Amino acid sequence: MLRQTSFGIIFSVAISSILAKTIMVYTAFKATKPGSSWRKFIGVKITNSVVFCCSFLQVLLSVIWLSTSPPFPDMNTHLYQDKIIFQCNEGSVMAFYMLLGYIGLLAVVSFIVAFLARNLPDTFNEAKNITFSMLVVCSVWMAFIPAYMSVTGKNTVLVEIFAIIASSFGILGCIFLPKCYIILVRPDLNSKNRLVRWSCDKNIKLRSVS
Repeated sequence: MLRQTSFGIIFSVAISSILAKTIMVYTAFKATKPGSSWRKFIGVKITNSVVFCCSFLQVLLSVIWLSTSPPFPDMNTHLYQDKIIFQCNEGSVMAFYMLLGYIGLLAVVSFIVAFLARNLPDTFNEAKNITFSMLVVCSVWMAFIPAYMSVTGKNTVLVEIFAIIASSFGILGCIFLPKCYIILVRPDLNSKNRLVRWSCDKNIKLRSVS
């Protein structure tokens, strides 16, 4: 009964954390400009508030779903004449698609924010990696809905597991593989001297613009 809701809550926490990280990166670079009003939005409280609010909405939706029309085991005797298929009936199909839709909404918002921050300096900027990861997530779950509706029985679980694994690998791969590449293959890019050189170049550009 808790399979769908636990999946929705865990995935909402994961994507809302990525959204909070993307917002933090975007506001941090905007706040470097002299007299910027973005400085008041920098802090741990903002990121924690984003994660809490986005996750709380999914928890609230799951509680309403479980209290009104929870999932239950069901026997499908109409698909085959000589077989009885045991499957999970979502109870409220609308609530199930609202759960998926909310995850998709978080992914789209993260994609938009990361896309807006794509032109920030590359040394500390992870927005491009987050953009690709959210693009993978959106693509996987857009393909999941018609595939989930076209299968029955244990195949629905397989389709859902494949979508979860594919989107998880998409997030982890797009965000952490570039870091592993720098640490293992290009350790010269992960040095204090390079960061200091990047900061000096950035200050020179800001002075030339001003």
